[in-house]
Amino acid sequence: MSAFFSTILEAWQELRVHKVRVMLSLIGVAVSVAALTGVLGLGDVAREGMRDQAERQGGRAATLDVNLYGEHGPVPAQKTIQLMDGLTAKYKFTQITRTSRTSLDIQFPDGVRSAQAVTVDPAYGAIHRVAMVQGRWFSSDDNQLLAPALVVNENTWRMLGSPALHSNPGVQLRKDGPHSAVVIGVVRNNWPEEPPSAFLLQGAGDILGLALEGAEYKIWVDPAQADQIRQSLEADISAQLPGVNGGVSRMDYLAYGDPLGAVQWVVGGIAGLILLLGALGMLTVSLVTVRHRVREIGIRRSFGATSGRIFVGVMMESVVATTVAGLVGVLLAVAVVKNPWIESKLAPSLLEYPPFPLGAALLGMAAAVLVGALAGAIPALIAVRVKVIDAIRF
Repeated sequence: MSAFFSTILEAWQELRVHKVRVMLSLIGVAVSVAALTGVLGLGDVAREGMRDQAERQGGRAATLDVNLYGEHGPVPAQKTIQLMDGLTAKYKFTQITRTSRTSLDIQFPDGVRSAQAVTVDPAYGAIHRVAMVQGRWFSSDDNQLLAPALVVNENTWRMLGSPALHSNPGVQLRKDGPHSAVVIGVVRNNWPEEPPSAFLLQGAGDILGLALEGAEYKIWVDPAQADQIRQSLEADISAQLPGVNGGVSRMDYLAYGDPLGAVQWVVGGIAGLILLLGALGMLTVSLVTVRHRVREIGIRRSFGATSGRIFVGVMMESVVATTVAGLVGVLLAVAVVKNPWIESKLAPSLLEYPPFPLGAALLGMAAAVLVGALAGAIPALIAVRVKVIDAIRF
């Protein structure tokens, strides 16, 4: 262990002697490592933003959509509910929601306006990764409220006067007569000019008579078992409801393979090219440096330095230098990637950004050490061949 630390100390002393050449090479290495780590970090943020957007639209992997179509029109709502309740118990689904889309009228301060309405179960929030701006999403206890719970988008909340949610603000719904509701949460707009929209629990939707017919079911299952479950559901639906087409499809972003995988390949290719350029730059400087140290190395050999000691000493100079440069590059990359302005431009849909990927930081440090080892190995081999007579001739 003492020999290892003494080698590192010796390498550091040599770096101080040749600090001008070293600084020139380390600037390139630090920039390369910063670029490598930064590209991986930025790719991670962009991938997370793309996945967030995809999961909001199509559900998490894997989400199965169940739609029932009869030969002579829509399947009666009660029959559909009874069938799906039985299948839920049979397959022990824990994340399942019945979803219906319709419209209702909301009393705003400046008058009554129509809003898009979606009746859901509490699991809808987890399946579609609903992003709450403030307040909360539904819970199963909300079915016991005397006034239906309502989750609205940002534009609806602003049109209501931006009431404080802790005061349980009430709102009047107009659907076959006036109904009182309570706003419990606000979700992010899908786009800046999104029209008024609201979510209600299925229980409230049933009471208000909102789109009982034509509902669809969304089930979040294990991606590894998605195809098997889909086929089993179709068979069970056909067996229990003859003449009904049990359309079970998968619409999440992983349904036809990972579309974000191409992003990772592009990022990996760019990172590899950056690493190669950094290694070539360091190797060039190391070769020039060792050529100017022939006299020094020959003198060390005359005092009994072994080939192994010369090899390790020369290579460790590069490794120690690039490790320090790698640390500086990683810190620079973290500062750039975690800049709030850059994060907001890469993934504007995210409310909470992921931490800087530890794998990217470790890869950056590993790349710095690898560049140092590779850039130092060839000059070290040249140094090993230096003889005492070479020092005299030099």
